[in-house]
Amino acid sequence: MTRNVMFSGVIALLCTISCTTKKEEKEETGKFTVTSPVVIDTSFTKDYVSQIKSVRNIEIRAQEKGYLQDIYVDEGQSVQAGQLLFRIMPQLYQAELLKAESEAKAATIELQNAKTLADKNVVSKNEQAMAQAKLDQAKAEVSLAKLHLGFTEIRAPFAGTIDRIPLKLGSLIDEGELLTSLSDNSRMFAYFNVSEPEYISYQTNIKDRGNNEVGLLLANNEPLKYKGKVEVIEGEFDNETGNIAFRAGFPNPDKLLRNGETGKVMMTVPVKNALIIPQKTTYEIQDKMYVFVVDKNNTVRSREITIKGELPDLYVVQSGISATDRILLDGVQTVKDDDKIQFTYVQPKEVISHLRLKAE
Repeated sequence: MTRNVMFSGVIALLCTISCTTKKEEKEETGKFTVTSPVVIDTSFTKDYVSQIKSVRNIEIRAQEKGYLQDIYVDEGQSVQAGQLLFRIMPQLYQAELLKAESEAKAATIELQNAKTLADKNVVSKNEQAMAQAKLDQAKAEVSLAKLHLGFTEIRAPFAGTIDRIPLKLGSLIDEGELLTSLSDNSRMFAYFNVSEPEYISYQTNIKDRGNNEVGLLLANNEPLKYKGKVEVIEGEFDNETGNIAFRAGFPNPDKLLRNGETGKVMMTVPVKNALIIPQKTTYEIQDKMYVFVVDKNNTVRSREITIKGELPDLYVVQSGISATDRILLDGVQTVKDDDKIQFTYVQPKEVISHLRLKAE
């Protein structure tokens, strides 16, 4: 009996020592580096989803009814200003022109006769005036017939690229029917929306207004090798989104950009008193960003943050932490909530000095 009691006591003592050891391990988890956010005036490049448009993009439509007799171009072909694109069967309009010209000749003869008779006082001057009016009307009919005949030839109003051609040879087309579209891709516009705070920062920052150069990130995440410039800002904000539209112009000598493409405009955004942290202090869970904050008891607790912008190796924080918080710099992947740690504190400016930062 006594032996069993002693054995039970030894077991209990070992359990107590084991639990105490585990508790101490919980309280002191390794040695880590801790720092704080830094406040600085800086600027960062922000991406804005954009819609790319040709400097000129128009629909080419038929101005007369008839059969599509000729198609002189192909889809995707580059054309010059004035180049013949389509022809609508012209016979009807040629006949109308011949008729109008014949009536004009007859009216000319009538006027000559009326003038001769008026000079001899055989008819009144009013008869001559009526003959003159009839001739003028006939000439107007000739001009109108020529115009209609001219509309049977559809020419490019400017140099550009032909889009899809929906109709085929022999199609019966109505007045106003779409034949194709024509895009002038010599220069391109990228339209993107900017929030009200960013618009105000852009407009009030003199340095940034002088340097209005922007980049363009294409759909394959490759940057366009040519830089563009912000050229136009719309006159009013969208009441539903609170945004205002910007327009940037880009050169397109390689004809890489086409009307309707998408991309991201990369614009430099100035930030006063920006709260900066190293990217290595963060971790991501389900599209949300977190840091570990060390409290006064040296215990780490996760804190969700919102990122306003991104710099090389750094984040601009919008909300979630303050400049006085202590955040875990190293070992983010090895600790968990409520771990008590030993750490060395490193001044924020010393940490930032080893990273890439664009300061104002």
